[in-house]
Amino acid sequence: MVGLKEELLKSIWHAFTALDLDRSGKVLSHNLCTVLNVPHDPVALEEHFRDDDEGPVSNQGYMPYLNKFILEKVQGNFDKVEFNRMCWTLCAKKNLSKSPLLISDEDAFKVWVIFNFLSEDKYPLIIVPEEIEYLLKKITEAMGAGWQQEQFDHYKIALNTSREGLSAWELIDLIGSGQFSKGMDRQTVSMAINEVFNELILDVLKQGYMLKKGHKRKNWMERWFVLKPNIISYYVSEDLKDKKGDIILDGNCCVEALPDKDGKKCLFLIKCLDKTFEISASDKKKKQEWIQAIQSTVNLLRAGSPPPHKEARQKRKELRQKLLAEQEELERQMKELQAANENKQKELETVRKQLEAAAARAAEEEKKRLQTQVELQDRFSLELEREKMVRQKMEEQVAQKSSELEQYLQRVRELEEMYKQLQEALEDEKQARQDEETVRKLQARLLEEETAKRAELEKWHLQQQQTIQMTEAEKQELENQRMMKEQALQVAMQQLKQLELERKEALEQYEEVKKKLETAANNTKSWKDKVAHHEGLIRLIEPGSKNPHLITNWGPAAFTEAELEERQRSWKGKKATSE
Repeated sequence: MVGLKEELLKSIWHAFTALDLDRSGKVLSHNLCTVLNVPHDPVALEEHFRDDDEGPVSNQGYMPYLNKFILEKVQGNFDKVEFNRMCWTLCAKKNLSKSPLLISDEDAFKVWVIFNFLSEDKYPLIIVPEEIEYLLKKITEAMGAGWQQEQFDHYKIALNTSREGLSAWELIDLIGSGQFSKGMDRQTVSMAINEVFNELILDVLKQGYMLKKGHKRKNWMERWFVLKPNIISYYVSEDLKDKKGDIILDGNCCVEALPDKDGKKCLFLIKCLDKTFEISASDKKKKQEWIQAIQSTVNLLRAGSPPPHKEARQKRKELRQKLLAEQEELERQMKELQAANENKQKELETVRKQLEAAAARAAEEEKKRLQTQVELQDRFSLELEREKMVRQKMEEQVAQKSSELEQYLQRVRELEEMYKQLQEALEDEKQARQDEETVRKLQARLLEEETAKRAELEKWHLQQQQTIQMTEAEKQELENQRMMKEQALQVAMQQLKQLELERKEALEQYEEVKKKLETAANNTKSWKDKVAHHEGLIRLIEPGSKNPHLITNWGPAAFTEAELEERQRSWKGKKATSE
């Protein structure tokens, strides 16, 4: 719908710019509503064209009214040729050249409509040289003449030096002058313009006479066929006055060749959903052209693509936009380079002036130097002796300072080496503490497992005592259960022994880690003494004090006194529950 609105706006723009809106705006609006099949709104029309300076047209312009009350209501059910002819009638008299042309007014109208189709989407409307070349090539091919590329290149160069493109009326003058159709009569040019108009504006992809077989009487009649993007219409003759029917095309249609039969040759078949059409072309070449054209149209319908000429126009516009963007980027870069070059030139000029000033100063200083040279030579001998004495003293001081610097650097290197060794000792201590923490966690886990096993053993012991107190009638059955529980108890005792072995191994690992920790602490202490001996430049980071550990039957405990009290309360609660 947006594309339709843009096409309508181009024709309306010509009519709008050719009229005096204050006197003829109502006429234009009324005619647009008529040809576009839009309902008239007399109240809105009078409101927007009041005869005072407070009317909406005076304040807001004509476009708001055009968009709201006309273009937004267009449904597409109107005759595009009639609409274009109405706009042409309003603007042609004012703008069409008075000089005689080699084309008729009807041909000029068709060229004007083609211009609106090929022009750029900006106002005032112009057609760029690339589209002019495309249109002239189409007309030349339709006339059967050869395209004169060199002639158009000269014209294009002359055009580019003065402006970006041509207006509609300049394009009509160019084609009507016969500059690119020399040797062709008016009828040939008119037929070529009409053929291009049919293709680009009326979407006629192919047309011509063929024989069609009737559906009822089964007789063969000659018809004028017109192929468009979604329909094939056939008429009695090429004047298109007596239309006999349509063949609606969609993605489900197909076309296929048929063998000769019933005395008819060059047959092909068009299959649609509801009907099948048998058609006979005049020769094999025409038959193949029609089959290819219809099949291409069906393929475009299946793919949802626009007609070839519209798709080609869009691609040309996209290519021009891309080239324009690249050209603008190149111009921007050139401007940046030019600005940078100008800045460099300014910098060079500044440097040149500075050099000239420096040269002038150097000349003045040279003159002064020559004047003072004699005085300097007189004092040179005295200062030379003084300098020798000063140099000797300076050399002695430099030797002394070099010795002190070497001693200082040696001391710094020793301190750096001590600092590295201290860092290594701290890393060893940190690793030892991590190992101690790992062993402590392992001891805690083993103790929890041992506690759970002891609670389970106590539970089974209580169950055995309860079993002994039961009646003699249940003794045999209980004896079997007791045997099974004793076996389970033995398995649990074995697991408990295994846990004790693992705890002892963990304790041994803990002792090893503890020894490593003590060794690391001793190393740290020794390095601390060394650092303190060297004027206390480095302060050791020592581990904080640790609370004393609880001692169990198997060595230092891996839990605090509060954790032990919590576990004792848990055991007592479990024991009371089992009793």
